[in-house]
Amino acid sequence: MSSTLTIPKICFECNSTFIAKTTVTKFCSQKCAGRAYKKNKRNEKIAAAKKQEYEKAVGVDMTLIQSKEYLSIKETCLLLGISRMSLYRYIKNKTIIPSRVGGKVIIKKQVITNVIK
Repeated sequence: MSSTLTIPKICFECNSTFIAKTTVTKFCSQKCAGRAYKKNKRNEKIAAAKKQEYEKAVGVDMTLIQSKEYLSIKETCLLLGISRMSLYRYIKNKTIIPSRVGGKVIIKKQVITNVIK
């Protein structure tokens, strides 16, 4: 059983027009599909390397920080991408309200999400 569909489409890789015989075709040829596949794999490797390099430089796994309910000053700075002094300025202006456990300052993640929104 052969298909009689003829759908005009534009190739995602080279932007040329072609006639597709199925509804899910994205590329005009195997060559364009191969190029797109290689480009996608290259971008995945670059993203993984950047993430690994960032975690090595920072020394902290961001997924672990994002899963916590209470954060330390350092973790809050990493999560927000701000300096320690900026965080203390937010605390002084009462934009971020910290809690204290013993002598340690901790910040509830809900407070941070409220400030961001």
